[in-house]
Amino acid sequence: MRKIAVINLKGGVGKTTTTLNIAVGLARKNRRVLLVDMDPQANLTGSLFLAGNKTVYDLLINKEHPSDVIINVDEFLDAIIADKKLADAEMIMAGMPSRETILKRSLESIFNYDYVLIDCPPSNGLLNYNSLLYADEAFVPVSTDYLGVVGLRRIVEIIDEINELFDHNVEISTVIPTMYDIRSKICKESLEEIRKGFNGEVVAPIRVNSKLKEAPRSGTSIFDYSKKSRGAKDYSRLVNQILNREEFY
Repeated sequence: MRKIAVINLKGGVGKTTTTLNIAVGLARKNRRVLLVDMDPQANLTGSLFLAGNKTVYDLLINKEHPSDVIINVDEFLDAIIADKKLADAEMIMAGMPSRETILKRSLESIFNYDYVLIDCPPSNGLLNYNSLLYADEAFVPVSTDYLGVVGLRRIVEIIDEINELFDHNVEISTVIPTMYDIRSKICKESLEEIRKGFNGEVVAPIRVNSKLKEAPRSGTSIFDYSKKSRGAKDYSRLVNQILNREEFY
């Protein structure tokens, strides 16, 4: 089971879009996938029009069993949703024992998935610490601009710090350049900078595509919203790249 935190502290890089479309793409390939929305903004939950009586807050704070908070989305896709209560979780977690590993302990009974994908918040707090200390891998979506490159360097530093501090070994297994415009000089230069810093871990870029922005209004993935769009083609390619590396995990 691959446990993956999709993370970037910079907002607006396509993190939730990437998490959602990877998860749906893998599920369409008959992989069992669990989505976990760890972002208090609950954009992942909203983008799929998901609803349920219990959320990731109940898992973390009320110590509900995973089976009581997981909802079914599709044949091969389940989710643990978020709502506005998650914004209060970090303050409550600060007073709990072993606060950085609450998620890891809460999900220790989960084993019947091929992939667990966590949509992380764009902040350096306990929710991200919990996500990274549960995960074995980090996928980092990076916008192809100057600030995107700066943000990538920062997330590398944070993951190194967490690994050293907690004797953990989460690795950045995939860097995903996003919002790429082949006509833009800064996009080309930024993509080159990203590739220079990560040997073999940088996948082909996700191109700018209006359909990716429109899909959440329909509560669906890009594959169902516009299957012939550039966004669908790019995320389909990314999903195939992830599947091609399964033998290494």
